[in-house]
Amino acid sequence: MYSERPFVAKRACERNCGFVLQRKIERRDCKRIAVFANFVLPYEKLFDLRILAIESKRRVWYIIYIVFARATRKKYTASATFCTMTDSLGFKRKSGMLMAVSSLPSEWGIGTFGAPCKRFIDFLSATKTKCWQILPLNPTAYGDSPYQSPASFAGNHYYINPQTLYEKGLLDESELKFARHICEKTDYGWLFENKTALLKKAYARFKHIPIFERFCDENATWLDDYAYFMSLKEAFGYKAWNEWDDEFRIYDNAQNHKSEFAQNIDFWKFVQFEFFTEWNDVREYAHSKDITIVGDMPIYVAYDSADVWCNPSMFLLDEDLNPTVVAGCPPDAYAEDGQLWGNPIYDYDKMQEDGYEWWIERIKQSFKMYDILRIDHFRGFAGYFVIKNGEKTAKDGKWKVGPGEKLFDEVNRRMPGAKIIAEDLGHITDDVRELLAYCGYPGMKVLQFAFSNDDNEYLPRTYKDGNCVVYTGSHDADCTYSWCKTLKGDQLARFKKECLRLCGGANRTYAMINLAFGSIANLAIVPLQDWLLLSNEKGRMNTPSVAQGNWVWRAPKNYDSPELIERIKKTNKQFKRENC
Repeated sequence: MYSERPFVAKRACERNCGFVLQRKIERRDCKRIAVFANFVLPYEKLFDLRILAIESKRRVWYIIYIVFARATRKKYTASATFCTMTDSLGFKRKSGMLMAVSSLPSEWGIGTFGAPCKRFIDFLSATKTKCWQILPLNPTAYGDSPYQSPASFAGNHYYINPQTLYEKGLLDESELKFARHICEKTDYGWLFENKTALLKKAYARFKHIPIFERFCDENATWLDDYAYFMSLKEAFGYKAWNEWDDEFRIYDNAQNHKSEFAQNIDFWKFVQFEFFTEWNDVREYAHSKDITIVGDMPIYVAYDSADVWCNPSMFLLDEDLNPTVVAGCPPDAYAEDGQLWGNPIYDYDKMQEDGYEWWIERIKQSFKMYDILRIDHFRGFAGYFVIKNGEKTAKDGKWKVGPGEKLFDEVNRRMPGAKIIAEDLGHITDDVRELLAYCGYPGMKVLQFAFSNDDNEYLPRTYKDGNCVVYTGSHDADCTYSWCKTLKGDQLARFKKECLRLCGGANRTYAMINLAFGSIANLAIVPLQDWLLLSNEKGRMNTPSVAQGNWVWRAPKNYDSPELIERIKKTNKQFKRENC
């Protein structure tokens, strides 16, 4: 139908990605180029073209831009093409929302499973959002961080819904009334004082059933130790395990006393059974609405954890079972002194002896809970930062070589096709990039990091393909509304050029969302706080290196307003993320 000429035009576009064409292009050529719009230019090149049109004031550039824009029926933020290849997560273009279960509105002191989760899933479905990214569901301890868990295999019993227990006949009306605790922020203190006692009342009415026995058998490799660990924590007034008596502090010695705690061990098994029963119900409901769950797995475990108590040989500990070195990260955009996490460091040489079995089982457990797994601090597998135990900051730490390809060869051998997102933020070096490329996992692109220089790897126009996940911000970052107010100088100028000028509108937060959604990244995720235009004062989840006041944010009761549903739905449709 067409002559060779359009193909010449196509090659001209491909040769001149900077749009410095070697010859004058006539209007008819522009029209023929438009025929190939879906095969020639990614969206960011269209954006570049628009900028060139604006800055050059040359009519020909306006013509080319208008033709391409019309070809996609978008005025400003349109894409000439979106990524059409299925990525390693198994889908094309989708959007997601970052929202911790703890942050859901409820009347139980914290967001819970059951109705609060299902309401949020309905909200996602109504907005055509396909993925729900949550924070780790593991138990929390001192500091309330889900990234400092006392058990990497267990679930957080705070998420168990009292209403569900009541409907099962495990609580009476007076106990249900007692469980109500309406609060604007998650009240971990109240939960610590009351939730376990409430669950023990439910356990008193619980009758062992075959499915419970099967659950205990199938999860015995971690459940027995965790239940015993929690029983001992109670017995010792929730002191850290290294403060227990020697006959319990040392795992092998403690096995001689296990029968003495049989009743309480059974209680903690019941708690985990109820947790997983309720969470599986939520997950099935999500799947019925075509919603994918993106889970989160911290790379490290807490020192005061069942993992370290049961397996001290897997960690770099001294003769008294104290850490010789601890984890953290060097100074970066989040913290000038670096971040001193304090987690014990794995003995990777020891772990290699059995083919990293502990890691394999941990990842398998994660996929029992989630559809896609985000691994926090992925760069730690290429090289990890260690700080001498006792240091006050992370400034004087050292880098050590991680297990790298050897570990993920085992993961791929034992779990082929595992859908994993690699959190590759922070101090990224060539070894991290090489490991990410070797694994093929999508990395993360956080737009709040994108405007420090003209060739920043987080700018959407620099993305090489769609196998990545783009975010406006993260649980550790400012709310985008507040972050935008900090912009000044060159950073502000780049933001105006790369974001506002291209995405339009007076609202900077929504412009950032449009920039993320318009990118070629196959998955774009936005925290609910950004959709709600919340400031740090009203919406920040965590401030790294700040010990108090974190992890308590909860969404307003009316977060799922018809107006917001319509806005998100419209944005998904505009950037072709609603039906893939």
